[in-house]
Amino acid sequence: MRIGVVGAGILGLAVARRLAELCPDAELTVLDKEDRLAAHQTGHNSGVAHAGLYYAPGSLKATLCRRGIALLKDYCAERHLPYEECGKVVVARDAAELGPLEEIERRATANGVPGLRRLTGEELREIEPHAAGIAALHSPRTAIVDFTAVAHAYADDVTAAGGTIRLGAEVTAIGRRGDAVTVRTGAGERAGELVFDRLVICAGLQSDRVARLAGDAPAPAIVPFRGEYYRLVPGRDDLVRGLIYPVPDPRYPFLGVHFTRRVGGGVDVGPNAVLALAREGYRRRDVRPAELWETLRWPGFKHLARRHWRTGVKEMYGSAVKRAFLAEARAFVPELRAADMVPAPAGVRAQAVDPDGSLVDDFRIGRLGPITTVRNAPSPAATSSLAIAEHLAERILTE
Repeated sequence: MRIGVVGAGILGLAVARRLAELCPDAELTVLDKEDRLAAHQTGHNSGVAHAGLYYAPGSLKATLCRRGIALLKDYCAERHLPYEECGKVVVARDAAELGPLEEIERRATANGVPGLRRLTGEELREIEPHAAGIAALHSPRTAIVDFTAVAHAYADDVTAAGGTIRLGAEVTAIGRRGDAVTVRTGAGERAGELVFDRLVICAGLQSDRVARLAGDAPAPAIVPFRGEYYRLVPGRDDLVRGLIYPVPDPRYPFLGVHFTRRVGGGVDVGPNAVLALAREGYRRRDVRPAELWETLRWPGFKHLARRHWRTGVKEMYGSAVKRAFLAEARAFVPELRAADMVPAPAGVRAQAVDPDGSLVDDFRIGRLGPITTVRNAPSPAATSSLAIAEHLAERILTE
């Protein structure tokens, strides 16, 4: 069997690894347009291995996150990769947030998140001495990892099993020839064609575009949101022991500005969520007019903007004015000062949006005969990567 995987981020590599395990005689090829592994979402995320607090019980996110974090922990131990259970507190700042905090606790309990404990304000400060809040939910098993290192380890497993990873191979066309799938890469003298019996599309920020090349529906479309971070300066990272999160707004899949300790040292503050002006627009000056126009004319974006423009303006103000970003962060760590934070690298979230403006929350996976499309795989996809790979591989090989 000839199997192709589009995307050499953590999810595509995890899927390829699982397929290599199940089909050791398969001819397996991973394609990616970049010249390196984990170039986009995998290499620009916060490094948090999520325990499964927020997700609707019974959803793919909930099921695969719980399975995925267990697999990830074991994998990191086997490969001697960093995995630190530093714990996380979700903090209620006032009485209005107690109800939503209770809902998170209900979901987390239903999802089987271990070690959960409800905290008073005093108990919160025993865990995070510099945090402010009237109550919190403590998840001691939430961890931090290096997802880029994990992705490279997956890639080593793929090549060790005889698979091929082709970088600098942008997919430009996908067709059908009988029961087979044809994939064209590159252009001009660099153009080439490959033929597969099965194809899996895990293209992240380009997932809708590549899916459409395969004949999939226009919806959902990817709307890129840039998440900007600050980093605590050396000597001030002792303000945070683990992870400090707000009670999220249930209208959005974003978790709000929070504090994240990194496995390599230091603490990041963020992210916000502002519209990126390019699909891979990690800097404010990264603008691709054609991509921006594609986003703006998507009917779902128009509905989204009309419905949530006030939130969008607030996020843009926080992006442009450091003191606004600082004020949001200081609601949780009051001792924080402007001089304590310096800009850190940003990430871009591939957020799928339906035509009615709804933000797609759960993982969304489609099937077009021999082609499997992953149309939405935001956080906790990295945490869940090995479990998603199990889920997808079974469908790919049996349907």
